[in-house]
Amino acid sequence: MQVIETLAEGLKREIKVVIPAKDMEARMNERLADAKDKVRINGFRPGKVPVGHLKKMYGKSIMAELVNEIIREKPSAILSERGEKSATQPEIAMTEDEAEAEKILSAQADLEFSFSYEIIPAIELKPVDGIKVVREVVEVSDEEVNEQIEKIAESARTYETKKGKAAEGDRVTMDYLGKVDGVAFDGGKDEDAELVIGSNRFIPGFEDQLVGLKAGDEKVITVTFPADYPAANLAGKEATFDITVKDVAAPAAVEINDELASKLGVESVDKLKEIVRGQIESQYGNVTRQKVKRQILDQLDALYKFDSPSKLVDAEFDNIWRQINTDLAQSGKTFADEDTTEEEARNEYRTLAERRVRLGLVLSEIGEKAGVEVSDDEMQRALFAQLQQFPGQEKQILDFFRNTPGASASLRAPIFEEKVIDKLLSEISVTDKKVSKDELLADDEDGEDKPAKKASAKKKAAAEGEEAAPKKKAAPKKKAAEGDAE
Repeated sequence: MQVIETLAEGLKREIKVVIPAKDMEARMNERLADAKDKVRINGFRPGKVPVGHLKKMYGKSIMAELVNEIIREKPSAILSERGEKSATQPEIAMTEDEAEAEKILSAQADLEFSFSYEIIPAIELKPVDGIKVVREVVEVSDEEVNEQIEKIAESARTYETKKGKAAEGDRVTMDYLGKVDGVAFDGGKDEDAELVIGSNRFIPGFEDQLVGLKAGDEKVITVTFPADYPAANLAGKEATFDITVKDVAAPAAVEINDELASKLGVESVDKLKEIVRGQIESQYGNVTRQKVKRQILDQLDALYKFDSPSKLVDAEFDNIWRQINTDLAQSGKTFADEDTTEEEARNEYRTLAERRVRLGLVLSEIGEKAGVEVSDDEMQRALFAQLQQFPGQEKQILDFFRNTPGASASLRAPIFEEKVIDKLLSEISVTDKKVSKDELLADDEDGEDKPAKKASAKKKAAAEGEEAAPKKKAAPKKKAAEGDAE
């Protein structure tokens, strides 16, 4: 067998493999000899079938199996011998000429094929003891815990039907039908919709016009959708809503006590406060973690500069670009609306893709050298988390991860990355700094993963892989398109 390097340009490699016809024939004969004692052919006793007859009957099919095995197995073996890692699955090329292929299967011509790939560059790890990060810490106050519990209590508030007109704070149950230019629009209709006047859940002016109505009243109200309303077909438009009030209910008094805790499934108000405090601390902790991680990645980015495999960068860019265009389409906006051009945005997000791939390779090397591993239990928990996100589709999700090559890597990668970050945090200089909630939550406009400085914060967040708020349809709701619950 000959292995010839035909291309070595930057990270790109191409290898030509030639296996002489006589070697292929020898392998085929070995298979035939092995099959001799196993096949059953009418007219021949077991084990007495002439090899020539077997070759005539099965030679080409066995040769085809050999060719497939060689093409499947040889590239990885050659890469291992060369001490190289391919960034993606190597691309195989061989003759498409039927006559030439027939000669190969008949052992009358050498088997020749080539495979091309990009290598993962060798990364020489650098000391990390010079990396310094500031970990912002927020101390959760009793006041904040109490404020959150009051919000919880408010959401659990009960209402009692009353006679008379609706006032601020009352809950109105109604049917409504929205129209623009006299034509009903998608998402503008609901029945038995409940709205607390003063909650500011619906677009400006809607709730105010419910004041004074009582059960059985019908009214047509007129409102104007905000100019920046997420649904482009409604933004800035004047609309009417046909309202039928079905019930008016007054709010019951809210008391924060053990009874409230019991309604929420907690044994006491003290335990409720403990749980709420833990939730707030966890939320702040997640923000703190992301800011610390950003600092680490920024400094690693400054330490490591090398060319990344173009196919990995292309794939990462495609993912980002797809999300950007999806967001633009859903919001009905263009690049011009975001004060940029498509070309500028492409260049900026291409830079982001290159950084992501480069840092991914660095973190992978750090983790590999440090012996970081992802356990089966961690993978199971990650899979369970995926299943929870898609109730009713558990079987499809399981089938996807079982049957899709590389799917499990999408579960493993973020776990591995976070474990590498933990490893780095144990080795670098970390200084805790107490900050206010506002300081912690302030947008980091100069953060690295925000290259499209003119793009909206939501689009930047999407490009960075952060969770975007789900879009909801109910048109009259002020924040429905931003994912607020009804």
